[in-house]
Amino acid sequence: MKVKKGDFVELDFIGRIKESNQIFDLTDEETAKKEKLHQAGAKYRPITICIGEGDVVEGLDEELVNKEVGKDYTIEISPEKGFGKKDAKLIKIVNTNMFTKQNIHPMPGLQVNIDNMMAIIRTVSGGRTVIDFNHPCAGKHVVYEIKILKKVFDDKEKVESIFRFHLGMDNPELELHEGTLHINSDVNEMFHEQLNEKIKKQVPLVKKIQYKKKEEKKEDKKEEKKE
Repeated sequence: MKVKKGDFVELDFIGRIKESNQIFDLTDEETAKKEKLHQAGAKYRPITICIGEGDVVEGLDEELVNKEVGKDYTIEISPEKGFGKKDAKLIKIVNTNMFTKQNIHPMPGLQVNIDNMMAIIRTVSGGRTVIDFNHPCAGKHVVYEIKILKKVFDDKEKVESIFRFHLGMDNPELELHEGTLHINSDVNEMFHEQLNEKIKKQVPLVKKIQYKKKEEKKEDKKEEKKE
């Protein structure tokens, strides 16, 4: 069975930097342990994406089209269709005191969060620290080893995968009935418009979306207790 643009698929993958063969992302826990990359608390499992919707880098998104379920593939992606070229404007020089005042000892390779943006320290010398806001894979060819495990057909499962992939919600409380999606989980209102657009586009069966507010859920619980 081949997959096409707009299909939801569950897949396993390992992403490597071509030049060094270094793994930068993966879904399998056993492989993470074998390669000594396992992180406590991290969730290792297949991901479910909608092909052609930018859930993965452009090159991989394009290459997934017409691939067959159950087969293994190795796909090489150029920087232009992967994580982009290195942008010199994203490399900054700052005073090392900025870190020492926060009891941070800067050293090459250390990942830091600056104004909610992740960066890597490249060099530290003469009271100056060079920090790089480029993605660690920027400017590099990457290779994905992938296997499409299955094609997802159930509409409710498709919606659940959108919540899991984009909002990090594992078990959202959802009900789908006659084209109306009832969302009983707490979702920040700032995400409603964007989420609604994504769901309706990727799952055409959904025509209407309703959110149950916290107050409504509390009232429901009170009624249950009375009964």
